[in-house]
Amino acid sequence: MSALQHFFATGDGVAAFFRMGGYAAYVWPAYALFFIVLIADTLAPRLRRRRVLAELRARLARQSARQERKPLSTPASP
Repeated sequence: MSALQHFFATGDGVAAFFRMGGYAAYVWPAYALFFIVLIADTLAPRLRRRRVLAELRARLARQSARQERKPLSTPASP
């Protein structure tokens, strides 16, 4: 019999499962921390990519504006 089947067979049901045999104060915060880290690991690269792309777009815009301001130099005629 698995642990889950044992919890439900004892008559305590779902409440006993969520108490985790008295270790709920340790188990549930560990699950919460795990999911927070999992979400952060998923979002961090996406946010970094957006920031890098925005920086590159701004750099290209500045470079393009700088090139438009420069007059084209013509070769000197002898």
